[in-house]
Amino acid sequence: MKNKVLATILFSLLVVPLVQSADNSPRLVVGITVDQLRTDYLEALQHLFGEKGFKRLMREGVVCENLVFDFPNIDKASATATLYTGTTPFFHGIPSERFFNTAFLREEFILNDPSKIGNYTDETFSPERIRTSTLSDEVKIVSGGLGRVYAVAPDAQQSIISAGHAANCAFWINDRNGKWATTTYYRDVPAYVEQFNYVRSLSARIDTLSWTPVYTPDRYTAIPYLTNDFSFKRTFARDGRDKFVQFKTTALVNQEITDVAVEFLDKGLLGRRGVLDMLNVGYTAGVYLNKTIQDYGLELQDTYVRMDRDIARLLDEIDKKVGLANTVVFLTSTGYFKGEAKESPIYNIPSGEFYPRRAVSLLNVYLMALYGQGDWVIGYQNRQIFLNRKLIKERDVDADEMRNRAASFLIQMTGVQDVYTSQRLLLSNGTDRVAAMRNSYYPKLSGDLVLDLCPGWEVVYEDANDTREYVRVNAVPAPCFILAHDVKPVRITSPVRATAIAPTVSRLLRIRSPNGSADAPLPEIQY
Repeated sequence: MKNKVLATILFSLLVVPLVQSADNSPRLVVGITVDQLRTDYLEALQHLFGEKGFKRLMREGVVCENLVFDFPNIDKASATATLYTGTTPFFHGIPSERFFNTAFLREEFILNDPSKIGNYTDETFSPERIRTSTLSDEVKIVSGGLGRVYAVAPDAQQSIISAGHAANCAFWINDRNGKWATTTYYRDVPAYVEQFNYVRSLSARIDTLSWTPVYTPDRYTAIPYLTNDFSFKRTFARDGRDKFVQFKTTALVNQEITDVAVEFLDKGLLGRRGVLDMLNVGYTAGVYLNKTIQDYGLELQDTYVRMDRDIARLLDEIDKKVGLANTVVFLTSTGYFKGEAKESPIYNIPSGEFYPRRAVSLLNVYLMALYGQGDWVIGYQNRQIFLNRKLIKERDVDADEMRNRAASFLIQMTGVQDVYTSQRLLLSNGTDRVAAMRNSYYPKLSGDLVLDLCPGWEVVYEDANDTREYVRVNAVPAPCFILAHDVKPVRITSPVRATAIAPTVSRLLRIRSPNGSADAPLPEIQY
């Protein structure tokens, strides 16, 4: 009898600490990615923020002032994938939002998957091109599949990539009808999200919405560019062709995102079911209509002010429903900014225009002179040139020799700083610039030649929309915040690699890092 009592006491002593440890584990992780968010603009606009949004993160959390991505030509898709996988495009397989499909000779969205069907959209997307596990996947795995993982963002790329392979569902706003859309890749579409499409459809409300500044224009003085001193009012015509696309570039879209995120916390019971859940939220901090800060600086500042209120509302809801003491929150920028305009010629800044179509045509003529008639060049996409590998094989041409000759030809063009062949990127352990270019290269989708264009130049695509891409290689100061119970507030001013975020959050959650992540957690985090 005494032995049984003693055994019971010993068992209790062993089990109680384990239970307490489990009770102290986070119940919810919330990942927030803010496209094009800048540290310098956050700092300059602090005086207009409340105490419960960005200031709360700055006051109570780990603040990284300078998040760096170790590859060029960052966009929303490649940045989000890097943050959630803890590795670069060379491994995770998402080098950009679009890729050149060599089979059909056309550009496609990187997540395009014709084997899937869209819900409330004719878009066909899936996360299958993400070639490593994500932080969201690891949350799902550690719970034995019981944890709920959802994502909501303005567009499909941001939402699906943050959701990952194993999530319950990912939602975005359809560009054509304003509905909350998803893909049949995911199987769990909560009724309360579908209810939004019936009861609170954006298409039914958009003609009643208008965007006006929170404060008078004289208070928006943070951006040092000449802007108009007048207020603004942005509306969305009910029969406008691109009204939802336009809406998604405004501050109001972040409020729509927050509404759905709060619904997940309320009706989805995230963080209140005894297992680790995850909610991924995507916001935008880009310039209105994807133009420049010189054109819409007032609107951009108001976007920051309104986003501060959305974040405050989201944090308050987390605290009420789950408790911030039981939650890990991380907020990151995507590390780039598209709102810079080309300088006026009156300032004599070296510049010029690069025309991809003309470059491709000239290169093909040059290669025909060397190798005979044929379409040796089949496409250009995202500063990459694609050679006709099928024709190269049929004619028994040395592919490496052709690439090297093509590179030697292209580098003579005005506006081209350097040209990297695929074999140079795959085999070289050269300079930091070569390593960075290699990080952005995914062999199964990327081109045979990668162009490094001169700063200050414009890429002119000669399409129906007269699309122009301004080349700047300067780093954008990008922030990251991590808020977790018992983690001491600290400000990190030295550069932090974006690939370190996923392993750092994994450590706070006490789970393994994504399988492509090689970075250690941030050493500055103290308990």
